[in-house]
Amino acid sequence: MELYLENGYTSLNKAHEELCGDKVEVAYNGDYTTVVLADGLGSGVKANILATLTSKILCTMVSNGIDLDECVNTIIQTLPVCKERGVAYATFSVVYMNKQGEGYLFEFDNPEAIYITGGKCADFDRKAHDYSGKTVYITELKLKPGDYIVMMSDGVIHAGIGMILNFGWLRKDVKAYLDKAVKPTMSARCVACLLASACNDLYLDSPGDDTTVAAVRVREALHVNIMVGPPVDKSKDDFYVARFMEGPGKKVVCGGTSSTIVARYLGKTIKTDFDFPDKDVPPIGHIDGIDLTTEGVLTLRKLVELSEKYLSTSDLTPKYFTKKDGASLLADILFEQATHVTFFVGQSINAAHQGLPIDITMKLKLVDTISDHLRRMGKVVEVNYD
Repeated sequence: MELYLENGYTSLNKAHEELCGDKVEVAYNGDYTTVVLADGLGSGVKANILATLTSKILCTMVSNGIDLDECVNTIIQTLPVCKERGVAYATFSVVYMNKQGEGYLFEFDNPEAIYITGGKCADFDRKAHDYSGKTVYITELKLKPGDYIVMMSDGVIHAGIGMILNFGWLRKDVKAYLDKAVKPTMSARCVACLLASACNDLYLDSPGDDTTVAAVRVREALHVNIMVGPPVDKSKDDFYVARFMEGPGKKVVCGGTSSTIVARYLGKTIKTDFDFPDKDVPPIGHIDGIDLTTEGVLTLRKLVELSEKYLSTSDLTPKYFTKKDGASLLADILFEQATHVTFFVGQSINAAHQGLPIDITMKLKLVDTISDHLRRMGKVVEVNYD
């Protein structure tokens, strides 16, 4: 089984603050992913600078394999202690893990991370270590496919204090909520948004503290091949489609001409839906052996909108797609299900588009934007032009 490590996070700014005092930094180095969640003291500009410094320094050092002791001591000695409160200027949680789920988690003064395994919340077996008089908890990680790590800033456990709840959202309450809300198919980004959205509700849409949730998940890899447009040389149609159909995973075709070429190659017919779940997105089609068949440019344009919303760390709408239009179905496959995406982009000019404000340049720009957004989601993306 090919495994993959995905991550996602989202943040709520403290009410009336333009900048978030929490910061998440992610780095990829070979087989390993490093995710750092830092929480700066207080809120606003100062907290944002402290959290940014902490997350950047830690992420750079940890991802480059520098010894854990040196990483922690560097941060503790670099950041001063608040004279008034006697507490550190920034707290942090760090995951350093490979695709097989092996690595470590270390935490300093952030709420204890939650381990989701077998669909239920559990606690990590943490060991306390002393660094320059500061206690850092270290956990050796050996996660299985389907397991999640949920890290959070203290805005999560403070949610609702003095509003809906007397003492905030206790950690056991957070675990009880996740036990009910998390489904095994949810991406790490989806889980992070679910928890942050619940916190926002407890804050009555006016967070009393910066609130950030970052999740990491070990999962089985899923490869998706997506064909957008026919090749310039028509004699290469069969060769082009044969490459597109190679390998495991899901197959998606975007565009009428592409669908015709694929159907002919497979010896199948195209069945078109006449339902319009979204008036702005053309209906989908069906080809036996193809997981999704959609229209081209208009669907891709809508997909760009959905990807921008999906990537926004301040957007709390659910990250799963229940609508049945072509763009939503494609978004679900690419954003939530896929780990590896390979584009097969044909650069032939479509005769049907002559006289319309649609050209090959627009299609290439759309593919370029979508592939960039997918990389920002942590996907492995390859684009082939024909």
